[in-house]
Amino acid sequence: MTKIFCDIADINEIKKFNKKKIVQGFTTNPSLMRKSGAKNYTKYTKNIISITNKPVSCEVFADNSKEMILQGNIINKWGKNVYVKIPVTNSKGKFMGAAINSLNKKKIKLNITAVYTAKQTKQILGKIDKKTNVIISIFAGRMADAGKDPVPEFKKSIKMSKDYKNVQILWASTREPYNYIQAKQLGCQIITVPPLIIEKIEKFGKTFHQLTKDTVKGFLVDAKKSNFKI
Repeated sequence: MTKIFCDIADINEIKKFNKKKIVQGFTTNPSLMRKSGAKNYTKYTKNIISITNKPVSCEVFADNSKEMILQGNIINKWGKNVYVKIPVTNSKGKFMGAAINSLNKKKIKLNITAVYTAKQTKQILGKIDKKTNVIISIFAGRMADAGKDPVPEFKKSIKMSKDYKNVQILWASTREPYNYIQAKQLGCQIITVPPLIIEKIEKFGKTFHQLTKDTVKGFLVDAKKSNFKI
């Protein structure tokens, strides 16, 4: 079973999607928070956490292990459902193994983000125990945007994490509803999905015949609305 997490930061949308059974958790990041108009990161994030009992991944925004550890310890105290989101490297490309290891030793649930390779997954696994919950978020969509096939990296990452019952592989940066099917076929435990794509996933089930009819009807309606003539 591949769980669907909603990738979101808008307060009203979180309230709406929290009511959906299909949504089993939430992920956020500083970019989504900024887009949603957040001014005070702590206050805004605590507001999100107060809305739901489902897992919520809240990201640090430091650029070195020491500051990430400090921020991670603070964020962890905001709620029992919180996963502290740590980037696999900093902006200079340095592996944040020290931060991952330090927070993991304190039994803090982590979501390691911005992962692109199975090599990075292996590095992460070398820094964690086999008890504390860890999510490894692999950015499939951004890989595909760069002309890279994400599937081999998922296959290798899922295989090497099999012995870690506390580790979940997450399909991140979802681009289309079909990515949910791909994530399920690969055996990803989680996929994080934007609101609009979740609503499309909820409508899965149309036949090819119905899709053809709906598509042609759409063309006809638009032609009539524009009063096109030949």
